[in-house]
Amino acid sequence: MLVVESREMKRIEQEAAENSVSMAKLMEQAGTKVASYVLSFINKERRRKICILCGAGNNGGDGFVAARLLAAMGNVTVVLADGKPRTELALASFKLIPQKVFVFSADEKHDECIEAIKSADIIIDAIYGIGFRDALNFEVAELVDYANNNKSAVRIAVDLPSGIICDTGEIRSVCFHADHTIAFTALKPLHVLYPSMDYCGEVTAVNVGIPQDILNRCAYTMMTTDEFIARHPLIPRRKSAHKGINGTLLSVCGSYGMAGAAMLADRAALRSGAGLVKAAVPESIYPIMAGKIEEAVFLPLKEEEGKIAGSEADRLLDEIMGSCTAVLIGCGIGKSSGLTEMVTRLVESSIKPLVIDADGINAICGNINILKGASVPIILTPHPGEMARLTGTTVQAVQTDRYNTARSFAMEYGVTVVLKGANTIIACSDGSVYVNLTGNNGMAKGGSGDVLAGMIASFLAQGLSCEKAAAYGVYYHGLAGDLCAKKYSARTMLPSDIINELKLLNSQS
Repeated sequence: MLVVESREMKRIEQEAAENSVSMAKLMEQAGTKVASYVLSFINKERRRKICILCGAGNNGGDGFVAARLLAAMGNVTVVLADGKPRTELALASFKLIPQKVFVFSADEKHDECIEAIKSADIIIDAIYGIGFRDALNFEVAELVDYANNNKSAVRIAVDLPSGIICDTGEIRSVCFHADHTIAFTALKPLHVLYPSMDYCGEVTAVNVGIPQDILNRCAYTMMTTDEFIARHPLIPRRKSAHKGINGTLLSVCGSYGMAGAAMLADRAALRSGAGLVKAAVPESIYPIMAGKIEEAVFLPLKEEEGKIAGSEADRLLDEIMGSCTAVLIGCGIGKSSGLTEMVTRLVESSIKPLVIDADGINAICGNINILKGASVPIILTPHPGEMARLTGTTVQAVQTDRYNTARSFAMEYGVTVVLKGANTIIACSDGSVYVNLTGNNGMAKGGSGDVLAGMIASFLAQGLSCEKAAAYGVYYHGLAGDLCAKKYSARTMLPSDIINELKLLNSQS
């Protein structure tokens, strides 16, 4: 799917209206899609008491269409939350509502409106749409509060939950808490960004009649990773492929007490298709890892206090000059002044693409301008805390504006940023941004990031671009996590289980 901002969405609708699909047809189709969605709850769960909160604009008009179509299926009440219809289209749809539908205006029948909301078993929010830019006024906020407090009802938002600003996901006061959101034509930024995504529930995008050729030309803000992969599928390997052409990854990971991070990353890299993984690890953890990952080749390194010694930079650079095709730095390496110097030298001098994760990122936070001088493609895989350190801000600031934080950094420093978290953001140096919708909260465990780093580095070593390596890694990491959640449950699944489910890549190569 594409993620489209409100201004572009309005332009798309206007172009459609000028090319045989009138705004009235779009409204009729939108309301029909809402009614069809609601029917599943009526038929399966025997929910028949429906309350539709309608605004005065065209979003309210979508609600009026749904009310007309649902009237024969249940007890329908329309609440005019923001006064009578004020657009020509909404008014036309309002006049077609059958008499059997109860219609109450909040400013005239306040108590009746509250009772309808409290007693409903399906509540549809059609108050405000993509043009909303402020906070809900007191009267509308009160109605939304009552809707949110009806815990027995299924709450469905039309295009977006009212009270959320479309293009930023900002919530300035109260907003509707949807269990389900029906997004028209394309996803909007609020559907995939913090904090708004938590109030959208399950988001379903539906086509309301916009011709595909118009959508193909639209200026989108983000593309989902599944859409990207559909357009750029993994290329099957030829029958004569051998390990020498399937990529060699130099993995500079691990320290005493953090051998698990290196093992997860290296196993994930192998499972994702790298022809060879050369694991550069401190001498003390070599015996542990060698007994667990038989397929890897090891490069035991001198250490200082359980961490790779900074003096080993020359040896690693020699390896980089050799047969490796990509380098992973950081999973579990720890922190020390020697490591900071080593990572800095690798970034400055590497002639092979780099993936920098975890403590590798921490090592360059004090000198991030070295990224601008690097001569090779670089992928950074920070979690919000690491992103905050990279940008000199707070975790809250990062989470409040994940899209712009990742995109601005990627463009300024000429790198690819994988900003981890629910709906991971991938920002490329050319300004392209992708958002991932696979994955679940069962992946919020120590080690999941190491698996992801290993996967991305593996794809990079196999010759993929930074854009593709990041998109494939993030998408399939989440997809494998979803398989784990089904098999073990989100609560009990482990990062190592994700690696085992990467067999799904077999159908892609």
